[in-house]
Amino acid sequence: MEVNEQIAIDHGLKSEEYKKICDLLKRIPNLTELGIFSAMWNEHCSYKSSRLHLKKLPTKGKKVIQGPGENAGVIDIEDGDAIVFKIESHNHPSFIEPYQGAATGVGGIMRDVFTMGARPIANLNSIHFGSPQHKKTKNLLRGVVHGIGGYGNCMGVPTIAGQTSFDSSYNGNILVNAMTIGLVKKNKIFYSKAAGLNKPVIYVGSKTGRDGIHGASMASASFDEKIEEKKPTVQVGDPFTEKLLLEACLELMAGESIIAIQDMGAAGLTSSSIEMASKGNLGIELNLNKVPCREKKMTPYEIMLSESQERMLIVLENGKEEEAKKIFDKWNLDFAIIGKTTNSKNIELFFDDNKVADIPVNTLVENSPMYDRKWKKSKLPKKNKIKKETLSKLKIKDVLKKILSNQNVCSKEWIWQQYDHTVMGDTIQKPGGDAGVVRVHGTNKAIAASVDSSAVYCWAHPLTGGKQVVAENWRNLISVGATPIAITNCLNFGSPEKDENMGEFVECVQGIGEASEYLNFPVVSGNVSFYNQTKDVGIKPTPSIGGVGLIHDCKKMITMDFKEINNIVLVIGKTEGHIDQSLLTRVILDEKNGPPPEVNLFNEKNNGESLLDLINKNFVRSAHDISLGGLIVALSKMCIKGNKGINLKRSKNFLSEIEYFFAEDQGRYIIEINKKDLGEVTKILDKNSVHHEEIGVIIEKNMIINDKTKVTIDELKSYNTNWLNKYMSS
Repeated sequence: MEVNEQIAIDHGLKSEEYKKICDLLKRIPNLTELGIFSAMWNEHCSYKSSRLHLKKLPTKGKKVIQGPGENAGVIDIEDGDAIVFKIESHNHPSFIEPYQGAATGVGGIMRDVFTMGARPIANLNSIHFGSPQHKKTKNLLRGVVHGIGGYGNCMGVPTIAGQTSFDSSYNGNILVNAMTIGLVKKNKIFYSKAAGLNKPVIYVGSKTGRDGIHGASMASASFDEKIEEKKPTVQVGDPFTEKLLLEACLELMAGESIIAIQDMGAAGLTSSSIEMASKGNLGIELNLNKVPCREKKMTPYEIMLSESQERMLIVLENGKEEEAKKIFDKWNLDFAIIGKTTNSKNIELFFDDNKVADIPVNTLVENSPMYDRKWKKSKLPKKNKIKKETLSKLKIKDVLKKILSNQNVCSKEWIWQQYDHTVMGDTIQKPGGDAGVVRVHGTNKAIAASVDSSAVYCWAHPLTGGKQVVAENWRNLISVGATPIAITNCLNFGSPEKDENMGEFVECVQGIGEASEYLNFPVVSGNVSFYNQTKDVGIKPTPSIGGVGLIHDCKKMITMDFKEINNIVLVIGKTEGHIDQSLLTRVILDEKNGPPPEVNLFNEKNNGESLLDLINKNFVRSAHDISLGGLIVALSKMCIKGNKGINLKRSKNFLSEIEYFFAEDQGRYIIEINKKDLGEVTKILDKNSVHHEEIGVIIEKNMIINDKTKVTIDELKSYNTNWLNKYMSS
């Protein structure tokens, strides 16, 4: 087929990009070569609109072994152990085909982790759906949850935490972000950099089919009314094959035969071979007739662009082929020597004894486009003028009922009950708390992990929202007694070609960078997902942050449930009464404007480190951070979890009851302590200049507010737990 500019445009390339390809090659590419360029130069693989800004993120730290640029990030957790982790999006496929889209998202992120030699020990997810009233929402939610559970449960990896939100901006483009954490010995980490000449290049795993061709390109485009036609671009997963692949790879990794290993994810054989060659500054020669195919008469174009799942590419030491083949035969997986490393610095493809592609690797990687796109700065919105009399008319119990049953606050147990969160036997804090926690097998150490995002704050003011989501993740880890170490991010935005969307991205990244830097919470891996929009309507900016922390002694892990009657409840951090962009203002007063709450990074760090000090000194019985819905919502969840009440008395200050209880000021935690420890705890907090106040005592049955409003624990439970069950069964 004669390639021309229109065919390039049909492949998602811009006219000027096609001209650049012709200039770099000094000729017109053939169809296979054009397909390879379209896969490597799309937004999903090349980060052409985001690279410039991502370079500014802090990525180094004392505990960082490997930052961005590999399959996943790696951090040191002492005693010769390391944690490998990453979060990735599978948004577009999950909207088109929710079960397979979500399932293969989980499968892909697990391969990113075990390709580095780590055994996956936990999965997390951040999933975002349209308005509950939208006709597609319920089926999309059901399909995605079944897909996540179906793949993770079959792999035998626990899903320990996650986050689900609903917002009309996702009506035409849901988000499915999957995160995996793996455990590895520091001296057995594997990388994707090819090395040495004439080393065998090995294909292992499932056979190659026609599923997922153009998957990466589809993920780099906006949706329109022809969305149903894109179903063939969604990959089909098989968790049982992936389980075999995991075990076979880990068995091979126990020896000394692997030089480099890379999973075949987005853009399949194309990206895996090119990334290995690029990192090693080598060439790779492949004979496509040797690629195991499950469909007849597959062309070089189809073989290179297929995104069939459960496949890996390995560069082996010479002479180790037989030994490796025995392992993959034992696990009943395909094993084929399909090529070798060369010193040509080109990717050379042969098929039916003809050379069907010959491209310098650097034209695909170093010479890929990088755009400094126009972007628009966001102004901090003006504060809303909400009248005191409007607030004074509100009844606390009515407001609490509405907010506890709001779709973004209510219990998500219907979702996480479908995930196996205890398989492997090391989950010591399951979903529903501030962070999931898994023990490092056979030790007293534990890993805490949480995923957070706050699209509403990022939409109101991206710079503040970017800081807030990192700070909230930090608080969630501290609330379970973990020392935060590092984060991974999944940056979900609309079209970068619109200066407003690009501005949201740039400023969110700036906010994430500032908070990560200040909190010593570096970014070690991540993913950018642009073009999350249907026609011209983009989603709210949604950066998801996945954080990992270490608990040195799992006996010191903290949970949020109230423990003991007569214990004292304190609030750490100051309540200033910020209600703009709070659930109170948006849900109860129907006011969508105004700035998000301010993020004071000094207070975040000081308050968090002081709380960790109290936890390590065994003063804290339960803890929970204050976020969506404010102080009284956080208290309600502690009451529900512990099946205990609280006699609640707010401190006397200038705020109305409603402002005090429902404000969403940042940097705050609720802690439960024993009466006898109050003096010692106060002394530590005062010494560290941490604002704190005593707000109540734990009692047996009810939440009693300022001696006049009573809410029973059963009422709190019914407000909080019924909405999602009713919604999914109606």
